[in-house]
Amino acid sequence: MTHPDLSVEIGGIFFGSVQNRWAGKAASAIQKDRVPGRQSLTLTGFSGDAQADLTVHGGEEKAVHHYAFDHYAAWQSEGHMTPGTAAAAFGENITTIGLTEENLCIGDILRLGSATVQISQGRQPCWKLGFHTGNEKMPYLFQKTGRTGWYYRVLEEGGVAAGDRITLIERRHPDWSVLRVTQARLTRRISLEDAGVLAEMEALAPGWRQAFGRMAGGEKTEDTSKRLGA
Repeated sequence: MTHPDLSVEIGGIFFGSVQNRWAGKAASAIQKDRVPGRQSLTLTGFSGDAQADLTVHGGEEKAVHHYAFDHYAAWQSEGHMTPGTAAAAFGENITTIGLTEENLCIGDILRLGSATVQISQGRQPCWKLGFHTGNEKMPYLFQKTGRTGWYYRVLEEGGVAAGDRITLIERRHPDWSVLRVTQARLTRRISLEDAGVLAEMEALAPGWRQAFGRMAGGEKTEDTSKRLGA
């Protein structure tokens, strides 16, 4: 299947460690800092990175979080982010310019340095994003705008460094952009037919497939209090 010629330079790689950031709240590794040199990418993520709650972060379906630096200008112009904020403000592992939720699709396979990855799902923002950014509205703004970033599963392990290329090599679901699927998942505004299609999409992370399966069955509500509430 033909696909767009998408290839950009990796602007930075960022790792975090588990920290107790907020009194009385769960620990988090959302604070990510730039790391130099070539890094080892395994099936469960970068060897040097960490996640605090592996039930909702990390693992094989969310091994790497990629965020478009392209969005930073919009966040700043809208008054939601301090001008000049550096990359990794949202806890991402990888930053680039030129790849976004609009021009990438669920199931896309990309060469990342010497590794091979596949887009598995968008990001469901949680309360930690609001605490980390100092903007309690940020989780809701992520959902409203669809500027959430996306996750990769790792198909082939390898090494990745800033300055390497990330290149689209295969597109399996051209009708299902990351933006379209993520907005459907977060807003639950989707036809029963489309929800049924996504429920059967093997490239989509199992948790999202199950959620769309419930939507296809007519379930209209979802309790998001644990994810969005502190």
